[in-house]
Amino acid sequence: MRLQLLLLAAACAVVTGCMPPSWGAGALLHPSRSQVHKRPIRAVEEVDIQGQGVKLRAWWFRAEGERRGTVIYLHGVADNRGSSISIADRFVPQGFDVLAYDSRAHGESTGDACTYGFYEKRDLMHVLNKVDARPIIVIGTSLGAAVAIQAAADDDRIDLVVAVATFSDLRTVANERAPFFASKANIDEALRIAEQRGSFKVNEVSPVLAAGKVGVPVLVIHGEKDHETPPVHSRRVHAALRSPKRLIVVPNAGHNDCLTSEVWIEIEKWLAAALQGKRAG
Repeated sequence: MRLQLLLLAAACAVVTGCMPPSWGAGALLHPSRSQVHKRPIRAVEEVDIQGQGVKLRAWWFRAEGERRGTVIYLHGVADNRGSSISIADRFVPQGFDVLAYDSRAHGESTGDACTYGFYEKRDLMHVLNKVDARPIIVIGTSLGAAVAIQAAADDDRIDLVVAVATFSDLRTVANERAPFFASKANIDEALRIAEQRGSFKVNEVSPVLAAGKVGVPVLVIHGEKDHETPPVHSRRVHAALRSPKRLIVVPNAGHNDCLTSEVWIEIEKWLAAALQGKRAG
């Protein structure tokens, strides 16, 4: 179940006469936990990393040849580290370690509630404690993109960010999904219950607010026809960034298909230039 479906479920749940706001809060906090069915062919170490009160199940792919740095991959809502295999296949031969882990309340990691970056960014900071090959590039998709931006605002160990299909902030995206299904008061009540149950603050889950504090280069990517999280979310984040930045809106692409071969060419060009710039600096 993707972010849009979760938020639509939450919206439906808070409609007067439908289900109570508590159901909507539950739908938001507890996305579907998909099992890790894909397994890598290349060599990988399976490790557990202690996060912020949770245990994160991870794959650590070691670089081929001279180590050039580390790529950390962050998956989206209701996904797991299985989607990192193509990332490892791309970057390991180029000399990068690739570290991918199941986010809290996802895959084989522990944790009961997804907080859309509030605790997830702290989990990432714990992961960074284990990384010794710099520079560190964080590539995130959807939820993972939002987490990457929020973490980069607080942790200068992150050197570069590639954010694919991020949302701008949790409250806005929740309300955008429900204008015809529930009143603002209904949605606010569901979010209040989610805050209470998940012990987090919805208004602090905001990549767009975090963006102004990010000091490293960020590549923002979004599908032009993404109906789950419209590209205006990435446009807001891109506009708020004060660090070196680039926005790619991919024509005719949706939420999960914007990383085309052409876009990967642009990503690798951008990464090469950004890494060269850091070395020169």
